Amino acid sequence: MFFINENYINSLIEDESLQNEDLQRYILRKAGEAGGLTLKESASLLNISSPELYDDLFTTARSVKEKIYGSRIILFAPLHITNVCVNNCPSCVLRRDNPRLKRKSLTVKEIVEEVRYLILAGQRILLLITGENPEKATVPYIGKIISKISELSINGNSIRRVDVNSLPLGIEEFRELKNFGIGLYQCFLETYEYNTYLQIHPHGQLRDYGWRLYAMERALQAGIDDVGIGSVFGLTDYRFETLALLSHAFDLDMKYGIGPHTVSIPRIKPILNMPAALSSPCGVDDLSLKKLAAVIRLAIPYTGIVLSDRESAELRRELLALGISQISAGRRTSPADYKESRESLNDYELEQFHNGDNRHLDEVVREITLLGYLPSFCTACYRTQRTGNKFMELTRSGDMGKTCTLNAIVTFKDYLNNFASGDIIKPAGNILRKELNKIDVATGKKAEEMIGKVIAGERDVYL
Repeated sequence: MFFINENYINSLIEDESLQNEDLQRYILRKAGEAGGLTLKESASLLNISSPELYDDLFTTARSVKEKIYGSRIILFAPLHITNVCVNNCPSCVLRRDNPRLKRKSLTVKEIVEEVRYLILAGQRILLLITGENPEKATVPYIGKIISKISELSINGNSIRRVDVNSLPLGIEEFRELKNFGIGLYQCFLETYEYNTYLQIHPHGQLRDYGWRLYAMERALQAGIDDVGIGSVFGLTDYRFETLALLSHAFDLDMKYGIGPHTVSIPRIKPILNMPAALSSPCGVDDLSLKKLAAVIRLAIPYTGIVLSDRESAELRRELLALGISQISAGRRTSPADYKESRESLNDYELEQFHNGDNRHLDEVVREITLLGYLPSFCTACYRTQRTGNKFMELTRSGDMGKTCTLNAIVTFKDYLNNFASGDIIKPAGNILRKELNKIDVATGKKAEEMIGKVIAGERDVYL
């Protein structure tokens, strides 16, 4: 019925021949070339069980990530504008009939205040999350918000890219959304298993599996260059969910010549009366999360793998070494929570889920640099049309790092000059020297020129 072939996926999971360790070693050697994997090869790696092969899997995933993305870690801030929802899904705290959740929808003025706090923290990339509230998820309303965000500048600092996570739209609505100048369009299926999907979506438009599954196709047909997919792991067997998600990526690539720009891998986190989450037999442990993240990196090496801060700081630290390339930082999960958290008024009864990592952006950036990664606030691709097919060409050819590393260095220097605390300066200097030493002489001269502009006070310097 759909391109997700459940029978085939389940047959791969059950195929004992794919558990052969010699086969898994062969697949890992192939994966190390950063050319991607088939669904069958991915299934084999998802069945790795020996400690030795786990080490090989994780080492290979890190190597492939560095070949494609270098040491860069992109940082962004999600902004929830409402926790009001018309749906009644037992797997979600936002469900309509949850009496324990306090409800709040932000006005445009309140959204602007939230964005102000994000700018003053040093954020440059915003993920606008509208939820499943038709009043707050209309395209004209989203456009009005984006317009107000674009107008906001504080001493030359601003949000430079707005991505949108919203309910699935029709083609004409996607065309209108594109005209507002969004970056990425993101929407999760939650689970790809059809019967489970129907169980956790008992009512409303959300129950239409096909409408949500094909949302990315409509977005691409409407001219949106980049899309982000994801699954909420823990509702079904993580191996099935991973292979179905990869099937989605392969299908988009086959039909449109580009796969998903990002893949998100959140785990379900029970909070405040979530029946399906509390009773699910398919919880994903930390090792399995590491495994699926590594397999996704090897199967579709071009994609950005996104890890939210619902995971603990310790686990996020470990996952950075396994192929993660984008993380949210300083995140708050309820409407108006950025401002209220600054004023010590945070209310957990407004939250979509509890954060595992509540550190401020500056603390996260400091740790990233101490771990040897380069924090990036770069949005240049969205101002220079290096998106969609062009972005995929750069990642697949291995040429993306030449421009992106330079822009990452410059945006990090901008952050250091204007937002960083004193204790980050030394590790930041070390990582900047390390990255500058990697690039050729001509690029190094360009970097010095761009950094000079930043030191002189210029904002939004990019190539």
